[in-house]
Amino acid sequence: MANRFIAPPRATFASDPSRSRGRLHPEPPSATRTDFQRDRDRIIHADAFRRLKQKTQVFVAHEGDHYRTRLTHSLEVSQIARTAARLLGLDEDLAETLSLAHDIGHPPFGHAGETALNAVMADYGGFDHNAQALRVLTKLEHRYPTFDGLNLTWESLEGVIKHNGPLVTAERELDKLPAAFRDYEALQSLGLDTFAGPEAQVAALADDIAYNNHDIQDGLRAGLFEISDLMDVPLAGDVFRVVMDQYPGIETDRIISEAVRRLIGIWITDLVAEFSRRAAAAKPKSVEEVRALDHLLAAFSEDIAERQKPLRAFLFERMYRHHRVNRMMSQARRIVRELFALFLSEPETLPPPWRDRAEATGADMTRRARVVCDYIAGMTDTYAIDEHRRLFNLERWG
Repeated sequence: MANRFIAPPRATFASDPSRSRGRLHPEPPSATRTDFQRDRDRIIHADAFRRLKQKTQVFVAHEGDHYRTRLTHSLEVSQIARTAARLLGLDEDLAETLSLAHDIGHPPFGHAGETALNAVMADYGGFDHNAQALRVLTKLEHRYPTFDGLNLTWESLEGVIKHNGPLVTAERELDKLPAAFRDYEALQSLGLDTFAGPEAQVAALADDIAYNNHDIQDGLRAGLFEISDLMDVPLAGDVFRVVMDQYPGIETDRIISEAVRRLIGIWITDLVAEFSRRAAAAKPKSVEEVRALDHLLAAFSEDIAERQKPLRAFLFERMYRHHRVNRMMSQARRIVRELFALFLSEPETLPPPWRDRAEATGADMTRRARVVCDYIAGMTDTYAIDEHRRLFNLERWG
């Protein structure tokens, strides 16, 4: 009889929804869901989450239906994070929540859109997708009658904004952070000078695992490089070679899918092993002790960390710097810049209620710029393209 998977016991340092620090606006508990499950459901039902279906990292949404969007990427991250959390005895629901929410502050057109928004906002406080995520989750979603935002638990908000580590460090004080962090810290401290809990740390590495592998698959599918180009790349080339030797003559799509599946397994196994090794050495007895450590528990082993560096370098050069991608990103940056300039100078061209919000700022250009930035950041790729055409293409008048 085949072995059946038996989940390990809950770790003593796992986040516990029954001991949550609560929500900024108190609410009665649910009779059917834990607090972290409610947070997950609120993310899934949020307008900003649905818009991720037409936001991309590398390929603009209209380039093809098979490339990852930020929505499908977030679903893949949540699957990886839940698996790792289950193997480590952590709270799967919180890991899933953080995975689903981790990209919710990204603007259209991926990194190009963020670069362009940060540039046009340089005189008005800049743009940071992590700070924008906090704005979305605490201000911009308007779904509830008594508060703005989603009123997530402290643990979910902390995990979203600190998944990559402390925001306040010896080199970076609170007053150097984007205004969204400073403003929220005055309402509720999220402990910006400590690491996040273990579930957030796992979600951050699940993000790395997902984009490493979907970049391989999407890059091959787009014809930016071939399988033969990967043969000399450590880790990826080793796995592709084994798959092709084991299944000679099968279709290319099957080779790619099988290799990517195995690569994801290698990364998850390594993450779980390294996390377990570090936890055994540090011996944290609570989630607070995890936050108080001077290092992350979630990490890849030195071997995998070194072997993935050439892969990331290869993908950067052959994918992110490919002339086709560069052309798309150049167009994307131009769209963002031109939309921002028009809306800032002519707020009456904004649709309601954004127009009302912009005009209510009066002569305060910093506040007006932030309203315009929020509007553009919330756009999907396709909506931004269409909005630009509506406003700048005179042929549309006919």
